[in-house]
Amino acid sequence: MPSWLQITFRNIDASPAVEAKIRERARELEQFFERIVSCRVVIEAPNRRRQGDLFHIRVDLKVPGKEIVVKRDPPGHHAHEDIYVAVRDCFDAVRRQLEDHVRRRRGDVKTHDMPAHGKVASLMAERDYGFIDTSDGTEVYFHRNAVANGGFEKLLVGDEVRFSLHQREAEKGPQASHVVPIGKHHLQPQR
Repeated sequence: MPSWLQITFRNIDASPAVEAKIRERARELEQFFERIVSCRVVIEAPNRRRQGDLFHIRVDLKVPGKEIVVKRDPPGHHAHEDIYVAVRDCFDAVRRQLEDHVRRRRGDVKTHDMPAHGKVASLMAERDYGFIDTSDGTEVYFHRNAVANGGFEKLLVGDEVRFSLHQREAEKGPQASHVVPIGKHHLQPQR
């Protein structure tokens, strides 16, 4: 048994077969991410075990930068009358969370930047563009085609907008690539 694995049975006799299954599932986690610090598994049965009682399982896995805790305490999940099914379901959930953690560490998960926020500072309607004042004092250029749903005609100076910055600056400075008016005057009609 790996030194980082601890298995505890409560209100139930220890089972070498269940321990073997837990060790097997723990080794699978180690093959996926080899820097496991600790893994504590608690298998618990209700006080006086009767046929039809469900097993409660908790796995507490620690890896650098993350602690993953999964409990399987499903009151109506009758498949958990079988201890092996309960162990499988719990370790499957741990593996999914560990996979997500590894993807984030590698940078495989995209993070979505929040759209910037500002107010329309000026509009040159006859020339099809305007400027947005941001909260940090930057003035951002936008063209009528960047306004969502053809809403350029409805914009007024002072309207609040959310916007995404274009990758490259325009000749007029920072440029918004997508502008969405916000506020009660710009809500989409309900259908």
